[in-house]
Amino acid sequence: MINIILADDHLVVRRGIKLLLDSQENIKVIAEADDGTKVLDILSSGVVPDIIITDIAMPEMDGLTLAGILSEEYPSVKVVFLSMLDKSTDVSIAFDKGARAYLVKNVGYDELLSAIEYVYKGGRYICEELAFMLLDIVREQPSRVNNVRQIAQKFDLSERELEVLQLISDGFTNLEIADKLFLSKRTVEGHRQSLIDKTKTKNSASLVKFAVSYGLVS
Repeated sequence: MINIILADDHLVVRRGIKLLLDSQENIKVIAEADDGTKVLDILSSGVVPDIIITDIAMPEMDGLTLAGILSEEYPSVKVVFLSMLDKSTDVSIAFDKGARAYLVKNVGYDELLSAIEYVYKGGRYICEELAFMLLDIVREQPSRVNNVRQIAQKFDLSERELEVLQLISDGFTNLEIADKLFLSKRTVEGHRQSLIDKTKTKNSASLVKFAVSYGLVS
C-alpha cells in the first residue's frame, strides 16, 4: 500500500485528487493539509507517509520550503510536486530541494498514477508536458549561447562580469554575490561599476533592464 499525504490550499483540488487516489486499490491518502506547516505537524505526530504530494504556492509555508525541510528531517519520504507553475526555474529548484517528481495540475489521471508508482519504486519523474518544454529550451540553448557571446564581445564583457550580471539580475546583493563567487565585496562592486560603465547604463536597475533586453540573463 502506498500511503500519501496531500498538501494543497485549494480544497476542491485536494478533494478531487483524494477521490482519484482513494479509488485505487494500492494507494491510500492518510492525511491532508493546506500548507507546509500542517504537513510537518502531521509528521511530528507520528503519521509518516511514503509520498507527499504538494503544491508549491501555499500560505504559511510553501512547497519548496517544505521539501527542503523534508529532505533533511524525513529523507525517506518522497516528495511529488503537483503545481500550476511550469517555469523551468521552478522545476529546477524543486529537484534541488529533493523532489522526486514534478507534474503540472492539468496532467492526466493515468500519468499521475504512473508517476506515483514510479516514484514509490525509487524513480524520478517529470511529466510529459514539462519534458517537452525543457527539450525545447535545450534545443534553443546553442543559439542563445552564441548570442550571449556576440553581445559580450560587442560590449567587452568578461566571463566573470557575465556571472556577476546574472546574479545581479537574480536580485543578489554585492555581499551575497561575493560569497557565491568567492570574491571580496570590493571586487564585486568593481565588476558592477564596470558593467554599468561598459553598457552605458545609469544604475543597477537599468543594467538589469539592459541585460534582459539583450538576452544576457536567463
